[in-house]
This record gives sequence, C-alpha cells and structure tokens, in this order.
Amino acid sequence: MKKFRESMYTLIVETSTNLPNDVRRAIVKAKEQENAGTTAALALGTISKNISMADYNVSPICQDTGMPTFEIKVPVGANQIEMKKAILDAIEKATKNGNLRPNSVDSLTGENSGNNLGPGTPIIHFEQWEKDEIDVRLILKGGGCENKNIQYSLPTEIEGLGRAGRDLDGIRKCILHSVYQAQGQGCSAGFIGVGIGGDRISSYSLAKEQLFRSVDDVNVNENLRKLEEYVMEHANQLGIGTMGFGGEATLLGCKIGALNRLPASFFVSVAYNCWAFRRLGVTLDSTTGEIKEWLYQDGDKIDFSQDKSEVTNQENKGREVVLQAPITEEQIRDLKVGDVVILNGTIHTGRDAIHHHLVEHDAPIDLNGQVIYHCGPVMLKDENGEWHVKAAGPTTSIREEPYQGDVMKKFGIRAVIGKGGMGPKTLKALQEHGGVYLNAIGGAAQYYADCIKKVEGVDLLEFGIPEAMWHLRVEGFAAIVTMDSHGNSLHADVDKTSLEKLSQFKEKVFK
Repeated sequence: MKKFRESMYTLIVETSTNLPNDVRRAIVKAKEQENAGTTAALALGTISKNISMADYNVSPICQDTGMPTFEIKVPVGANQIEMKKAILDAIEKATKNGNLRPNSVDSLTGENSGNNLGPGTPIIHFEQWEKDEIDVRLILKGGGCENKNIQYSLPTEIEGLGRAGRDLDGIRKCILHSVYQAQGQGCSAGFIGVGIGGDRISSYSLAKEQLFRSVDDVNVNENLRKLEEYVMEHANQLGIGTMGFGGEATLLGCKIGALNRLPASFFVSVAYNCWAFRRLGVTLDSTTGEIKEWLYQDGDKIDFSQDKSEVTNQENKGREVVLQAPITEEQIRDLKVGDVVILNGTIHTGRDAIHHHLVEHDAPIDLNGQVIYHCGPVMLKDENGEWHVKAAGPTTSIREEPYQGDVMKKFGIRAVIGKGGMGPKTLKALQEHGGVYLNAIGGAAQYYADCIKKVEGVDLLEFGIPEAMWHLRVEGFAAIVTMDSHGNSLHADVDKTSLEKLSQFKEKVFK
C-alpha cells in the first residue's frame, strides 16, 4: 500500500484544518438559536470567521490539536504493524509542518517529545472486518474539553438533581449534570458522547466512540433515541451558552450508546467535545492505500467566509475600550464585566509550566503592567531562524487557579487572557491588586493568530513550544471582560443561574 502513508497525512491535515459538514450545520443552527447582539452571538460570529480563516490558511482551527485517536477497520490479513509505522510517520510530518502542535509530554519528566510520538501517542485502534476496504476515522480532541469528561457510578447524589438511581431517569440526571459542570471551560457550545454500562474503561471508550457518529444520525435504539432528544432539548435550557457567556446554544449534539455491565457496577461516562469538533474519516483502497471516499462530508459545505459578525461593540451593550500594554491600575479599575477590550502592544504567553515556574523563580522579563495570555501556540521556524505563529487561541484558565493571584501580585501583572473563567481566589486577587480577566474565544486560533504581528522573543523554551513564554506583539486583539476588579464574575453568575435551571429538572422523570 504505497499510498497509505500519504493518505494518512492528508487525513491528519484535513481533520486539523477543515471542520466536517455535519459540524458546520450544527454551528449554523446555534447561530440561528442565539439572540442577536448578545455576547454569545458575537462569540459565534468570531467562531464562524475562524472556521473560514482555517479553511483559507490550511492551518489548525484550534491551536490545541489534542490527542490524535484513530479508529481503523481493516480486511482480514492486513499488515497492521506496517500501517501503524506509516501513521507514526504521518503524525511526525504533520507536526513538523505545523498542522499538529507537539502535544506528547512525558508524564514523569514533563519533557515534550517534540514530534507527537511517545508511549500512548497517538492512540490507534484496529478492528478486522470482512469488507475489502480500509475505513480510517480520526478525532483530534483537545485537552480543554478532555478535562471536562466525567464518569458517574450509580446510584449517586448529583448536585442540583438529587439521587440518581440505576435507571433511565438516573442516566438522564448524569447527562444533564455533565453539561452543567462543563460550563464554558470545554469551549461550548459542545457535543457529548455518552457510554452507559460496561466497566470503567469500556464505558469511557464507548463514550468517545459515540463522537464518531454523525451529528445527523438517528439512534436505532428507541429508548436511547428518546433520551438523546430529551437531553438536546433540556440542556439548551440551562442558559450556559457559547463560551459560558450565557445564551440559548449550549449543546450541539448528543450521542448515546450502551453496553452490558456487571450486576455490582453501573457507570455512565460522558466524553465532552468542544465546538471545534475535528473528526473526519476516509475509506481506502485495500491494495494501494489511496483515498476512495471522504466521510462526514454529506451535503453542501457551508462557507463561513461571508459572515461579518465578530467580537465588536456594534450591537453589544458593553463598551469598547482600546488599551496599550503596559496597562495602569487606573485603566484596569475603569473596566467592568461586559466591556470589549481591544489590546495593542506586547503580551506574554504563560500556561501550566510557566505559572508553576513563576511561583518559585523570577520572571525572565519585567511583567509589571503586562498581560499574560493563557495560550500554547503552534509555532514554526523559517529558514532564517525566525519564529512564526501558525495558531494561537486561548487555553482553559481554571488550571492556573492555584497560582494566578499570587503570580499577578508578585510581578505586577494587570491582565490575564484565557477562556472559561477562573475561581474565587483569582477574583479576590483581581480586587485587591487591580487586575482583570479577559475571556478570548476558545478555539479561535486563526482569528487570534491574525492579530499577532510579530514574535518578539521566547523564554523558557526548554519547557517545550506550547509551555514556553512567547513574547508577542499584537494589534486589535479583542477579548471580553468577564471578571473585573470590583468583584464581578460573569462565570460565577452563569454557574449560579444554570444550577438553578438544572434543579428545575429534578422531578421531571424521563420514561
């Protein structure tokens, strides 16, 4: 199969850069649901623009290209050893060319392999079938949404919903709670796959397998079909909305499967996927390895290039404020939740490794009055040794909650950019120190990369490309104030109101 490696590389590039048609239709439906002029609607406009830019640039839709997971069906007798070698070669090539971010990290040393290869990376599952063709499906599921996966062991007590028993009603409560607990941290509006039964491992595996189903398909199991429809209707009544800003579109797809279980165990597992649902597939000629057909591409491809809506102040009630870094405390104190901030100047990336480092060490540069961006960009170096940004959207901020307030006070940082919001410790620090949290649109890696005009330098590159501190000069970088220096948090407000709405479904028994 001389063409197999080439076909795998093509599949990886397309999956990273080109959303499938069924997902595009779901995003259009979300835009139609959302109320015009709201922050959520503006976020959806930015998402649409980002999809179009990824198409045009053939670059990653989201900078977190996740854990590549392949599900492969092969004819009896196919050489799976050689196929795996070809896939590893294709992964390495895609990483080198900037279509995948180097995401494979040694769990003990923290060292990044640099090529997305290592124990357990990528994930490849083979299955034999009696057809004379090869079916390869790939999902790139980012860490932010992966962290919002959740597993329940029934019976259990669920926040806002009470006791969940070992029946369809208990399953219903688990699934609704899984959407609630994700809030905006998984880059809502999202998709979920649900696995019922099995053991702890097979239940989670089944949940992820459900994400390989088309958004438009209909469950052949009547009970599960009704449950999927129920969840779609009621999850979108929680008011979480796009990015957790509040709104009408919280869930774009729900697919549920079930396995037999042991009498003593009853697991319900939920795999949460962000709006940037990067999942494609191909059928291949079993002799040559050439692509015969693309999967998940039924229907017309929706072109978002004509969508002009984005994060601006044209209809939003919040002010639009232009700031130049470094920023003063007086400028920060003037900002309030809902304001749209347009940043110019230099910002500095900092993720998990950087925050852990800064707690115990001096910063490599003066951060007084500066802006920290929770971002692990996709970077490429040209033939002259200059770095260029291929993708640069925000990562989930809540991971930095143990460090953020202390780091801001220690170094005089005035603004933090990320997604999904932060907790009470950070909110208190914003009040005391005079700081602000700016929510960028998760997954919009091309939109924000376009705002970066120059890479001014990098420090702590020994942590790996995603975790290094990159110094980026930006123009017109738009984000929304969701936590201010006056003790206000949009995230806490949405969490509270969505929990109240979740509680309304406590007694609505599903049959």
